[in-house]
Amino acid sequence: MAGPGCAQPCQWHSTLALLLLIVALATGLPCHHLRTHDPGNALQHLQDMAPRTTLFCNLQKRPFFPATLLHNNLQPHQAAATALRILQHLFHTLSSNSTRQHWPSQARNHLLNKLQHHIHHLEQCLPDNATPFKGPRNPLLAINKYFRDIHLFLHAHNHSACAWDHVRLEALVCFQHVDRLIRRMKHQAAPDPTKPTDKRRNFCATLSWTAVKHWGYG
Repeated sequence: MAGPGCAQPCQWHSTLALLLLIVALATGLPCHHLRTHDPGNALQHLQDMAPRTTLFCNLQKRPFFPATLLHNNLQPHQAAATALRILQHLFHTLSSNSTRQHWPSQARNHLLNKLQHHIHHLEQCLPDNATPFKGPRNPLLAINKYFRDIHLFLHAHNHSACAWDHVRLEALVCFQHVDRLIRRMKHQAAPDPTKPTDKRRNFCATLSWTAVKHWGYG
């Protein structure tokens, strides 16, 4: 039979262990609970921003989303970095003052707010000064070039309604790719509860030893 002084320390031991384990697992996988982007919602905003009349356009050197980015097999942290870079470029491009004269303000503002929301959450997934890619085959470089070409394209066409409508359609492709990246990231980062990782083992071992010392069981 346990002594009268054991019930409270044992209860606190279990509660402390459970609480700290939950915190560790939650902070160890910040991207796992990230909500996927809703392409249908983005589509609605982009449809609301479509021209009210048919545009007869003669556009030269239209930029298109790089096909090489659609087939990359990325690790979760690489997928997060890629999605974040796309959304950051999209926000910078679509928040341009020249879009105000071509797109309805309400739909434009809703879209920009959604972008800010997803950028904020993706930033929480990546450690400071992270270097997710090494070597020449870096998708972030392809993304930078793609958006640089978009800005050159807009400038060449004097930021016309036709040019912005092409960018609007390209934005839809970007949103769809970001959605695929986040889904892949969540799938690959999901923990297997039947196979504790070394990080969990080390944490549990440290926690148990700390609790033993604290409650005087050692």
